[in-house]
Amino acid sequence: MPRTQKNDNFIDKSFTVMADIILKILPTNKKAKEAFVYYRDGMSAQAEGEYAEALEYYEEALTLEEDTNDRGYIFYNMGLIYASNGDHHKALELYHQAIELNPRMPQALNNIAVIYHYQGEKEKEAGDNEAGEALFDQAADYWIRAIRMAPNNYVEAQNWLKTTGRSQIDVFF
Repeated sequence: MPRTQKNDNFIDKSFTVMADIILKILPTNKKAKEAFVYYRDGMSAQAEGEYAEALEYYEEALTLEEDTNDRGYIFYNMGLIYASNGDHHKALELYHQAIELNPRMPQALNNIAVIYHYQGEKEKEAGDNEAGEALFDQAADYWIRAIRMAPNNYVEAQNWLKTTGRSQIDVFF
């Protein structure tokens, strides 16, 4: 059964109805519309915590989607799932693919930075300060890139950059 038929709450039903209307009026080809349906169903499954199901929908969307920006968002959402399941290596791989296809995706840059920061903390806890600092430097590089694209976002990252001396810039523009 398609996921769109499983949705039983008002918001999901409303989103599905609106998405179906948009699909009908958009001047896109059949393949792009099918890709969007799989992507939409992946987002719905992901929102419900059905990660394996979401990944299946995203994989199918990737086989159909040709637009590089849209493919970037699919990879990004897949990265969110792997990160939430603790598979940081796979999440990083997917976030990097997302950025490669869509370089103007500050949320992917932020998530890469978050993972590097987390890994840096783990290295320091394990007693390897040098490896931890190297990972913190990588996190800083990605946060600076994200903040330059979205200067009003990532306030905690901006504060961390300032307090750790990794950024002397007060305003990112």
